[in-house]
Amino acid sequence: MIESGERARVQPETTEASRLVETAIQEGLLATLFGRCRVEYEGRAASTLKEGERLVVLKPDGTALVHSDEGQKPVNWQPPGCTHEVQTDGDSLVVRSRRETPEEVLLVEFESVDHVAIFDVTDDHDLSLTGTEEDLRDRILEDPSILEPGFEPRATERQTPAGAVDIYGVDGDGNAVVVELKRRRVGPDAVSQLNRYVESLERDLHAETTVRGFLVAPSVTERASRLLGERGLEFVSLAPSPDT
Repeated sequence: MIESGERARVQPETTEASRLVETAIQEGLLATLFGRCRVEYEGRAASTLKEGERLVVLKPDGTALVHSDEGQKPVNWQPPGCTHEVQTDGDSLVVRSRRETPEEVLLVEFESVDHVAIFDVTDDHDLSLTGTEEDLRDRILEDPSILEPGFEPRATERQTPAGAVDIYGVDGDGNAVVVELKRRRVGPDAVSQLNRYVESLERDLHAETTVRGFLVAPSVTERASRLLGERGLEFVSLAPSPDT
């Protein structure tokens, strides 16, 4: 986990660059990449930029920006609410930013990456955030009714094939409850992570067991909120510290 104010910088191999960008996507961090790339845009209109050296910025709210060495405006971009993906293709690094309505895809294929950085950014003019996910967990363990009345925690860091669940418990009706904690505003990737945990436990537990999923964070993006509803998951707005 990259703590607030810390930075990770490398001149990476393709796999290392991919790992860092994936970390940023999963943890709701800001990522910047610079290197030689081509850019394709598919949607209401199609466009292609041939190979050139460019700066790409991926923001936690789903924004994607592609900058050249001229001008203040990006040469291509995606608005907030998009979903970022990263993968390797041989020696290339491929970044995709998908928008669902209207359906659009921004694809950036790096022939080489000279620089990649990920940042845990807190803008104090928008959100004053203190504390850690451990603080968030302790708040719920000390007063489980914060999640919902009748909730009973049973375990922390419960292992599943999809990863470790932050808090596992049962609700007032005896249904299994999976709780995923995030200390800052989150996007669609946090929803997907929670959904993987829920689906994993649904496979592992008794066939008749209902598994509910709760995402706990100070706030979520509009896209994440829609995904929660579509997947039958729930959101509780809670900060690590009661004073924030």
